[in-house]
Amino acid sequence: MLSFLPDVVRGSLSLLLYVLNTFFWCVPLYFVAVLRLVLPLPFLKPVYEKLLIRISFAWIYCNNLNQDLFNKTRIVVSGLEGLKERGWYLVVSNHQTWVDILILQRVFFRRIPFLKFFLKKELIWVPVLGLAWWALDFPFMRRYSGKFLKKNPHLKGRDIEITKKACAKFATMPVSVMNFVEGTRFTKEKHSKQQSPHKNLLRPKAGGVAFVLESMGEHLKSIVDVTIVYPPGPRSFWDFLCGRIRKVVVDVETIPVTDELIGDYLGDEEFRARFQDWINTLWEKKDAKITRLLPLVEDKSSKTSEDSTSASMDLEAN
Repeated sequence: MLSFLPDVVRGSLSLLLYVLNTFFWCVPLYFVAVLRLVLPLPFLKPVYEKLLIRISFAWIYCNNLNQDLFNKTRIVVSGLEGLKERGWYLVVSNHQTWVDILILQRVFFRRIPFLKFFLKKELIWVPVLGLAWWALDFPFMRRYSGKFLKKNPHLKGRDIEITKKACAKFATMPVSVMNFVEGTRFTKEKHSKQQSPHKNLLRPKAGGVAFVLESMGEHLKSIVDVTIVYPPGPRSFWDFLCGRIRKVVVDVETIPVTDELIGDYLGDEEFRARFQDWINTLWEKKDAKITRLLPLVEDKSSKTSEDSTSASMDLEAN
């Protein structure tokens, strides 16, 4: 809508609105969270959860309006058929930039339950947002290296305990558990260091997905596999705010959760090998899909029409 403004001006105004919107909705969010601490009555628990989720949806709704007002990014989505807001989902995706989170929140807004991410423990100290994530019961994980666990074997399995505790909370109300399977954002440096066999992806980490399925198998009916494809070039949060990311393609595929995907990942070596093969195969298909979809975001013929529009979403059937 305000695409006539210079990029830097539009990006600055958009950033200001994101900040103001976050501060505004954090006030009622903190208030409900404090009430939950002061009055932890069992019959009030679902009331608190619903209020917190509604506040979060209001925050996302206002963020989406911000994108409609300032951005020129066109989001083309396929595969949303059959998703329900009152269901339990495990959402897995490739991860390239913090923009992924805004894209995912926009695409799945009111289509599946509120997305809850597994976060690094250090992120709880992020100003404003850290407390908001805590209030919303986002699980904070502490990742230990193999070298550290050799020196501190008593901490082995601690991350699994945290995952299971978090999933126990998720069992009382429909939720979408979000997992970036690569564990970190894609960069060329990380890709080279890992010697990843994939052209467009880092190596997947199977453990987190397996633990969620083991903990929530009775509730989870589907895995929502998301592939996000950006055009080559800048893709930072600032680039997104300034409208420099012209088009994003999001491919969604729903995979049923079968008995073959649920098992004891740590204790059963045969299951662990089988599950790792499954996640590696999933990532091979995702890598090929990204290669196939890249020409769609590189299409320069649609640039003129995109320049005159604000952030939009085309829902295309597979």
